[in-house]
Formats: sequence, structure tokens, C-alpha cells
Amino acid sequence: MTDETSSPGLRERKKAARREALISASHELVAEHGLDHVTVEMICERVGVSSRTFFNYFESKVDAVLAIGPWALDDAAVAAFVDGGPTGNELDDCAYLVTQLLADPPVAHERLHTIMELARREPSLIARQMAWFEDHRTTMERLVARRAGVEEPGPREALTHELLGLLLRSTYRHWESSGCADDPVRHLPGVVDDLRSLTR
Repeated sequence: MTDETSSPGLRERKKAARREALISASHELVAEHGLDHVTVEMICERVGVSSRTFFNYFESKVDAVLAIGPWALDDAAVAAFVDGGPTGNELDDCAYLVTQLLADPPVAHERLHTIMELARREPSLIARQMAWFEDHRTTMERLVARRAGVEEPGPREALTHELLGLLLRSTYRHWESSGCADDPVRHLPGVVDDLRSLTR
């Protein structure tokens, strides 16, 4: 085995490609047969992998359809936010954090429209999506609590988390209404301006 084929970078690219293939297969099969009639085995067969490999990536077929995965944040961005930065203004700093989230989302931007369409047709997908958002809520509220210097998140930290969620959701809505043709982050400044004007 050469250094190139054994390099972490190549392995990570292969893992990412396999994950994308599983997501694509799940979308195709759900569009063809409906969610209830799709199995993990069908997804695996289309991609050419074992069910064991599938479960290395997703906990269920629903997670594959929704492309559920970790929403990573850059360590430097987390440190800046926790330290009260980068500007000291809560709205602007939340927008900064959302910018970082949009830079490395668990779902590729070009897939979001497909996932939204499938969720409209398959209500059970929405329940899982909401559960994932709740998991994400806990992580983000703890991050906000660290910024506030408190042990446990309280109502104030929950409110800041809601602001983060509002910025993220509104940015995606603006992006979707524009036809999903560009990078969602381009719509964030307009959302921030709208919020600022509403609170004057």
C-alpha cells in the first residue's frame, strides 16, 4: 500500500464519498417506493456495501434520508464566541457562529432542497429531524452558557439559542426562496439587517 492510498486525507475522502452515495441511494429509493417500503438492505444493495458498513454511517434509513450527521464547529470560532467575541454584540456574534455553521454543514447545501421535498411528502421524517434539532439544541445551549460564564443553561441561554436557530432557519428560507442557486451564507447579512430593524 502506498503512502497516498493509506493517507488520512484519501481515507476521509473515500468515507465522505461513501456517505454521499448512501444518501443519494436513500433519496432515489424513497422517491421511487416511498419511505415505508425502503429498507436498509435496499440502500446497501444499490450502493454495493454491507449493512454493517451502512451502520458505520447512519443509525437508520431515516437518518440516511435526512443526511443526519454531526454539525462541526471550528475550534477557533468556538473559542472566539465563548470568550464574548468576536464583536461583543450578541446579534453579530450569533451571526458569526451561524456563518461558521454554514461553512461546514452536515448536509450539503445542494441536497437540502431534496430533503425538504421528501420531508413534505413523508411526515415521519419531520419527527426525526425535530429530535435531531433537540440534540443540537443541548450542545448549542451549553456553548452559550460557557459564553455567559454559567454552569447550566437557563432561560437567557435558551433565548440566545433561539436567536441562533432563527438566524439559521431564516437564512435557509431566504436561500430556498431564491431558488437555491447560490451559497446560503450570502443571505445571512440580509436576515441580520431585518432583525436589527425589527428591534429598533
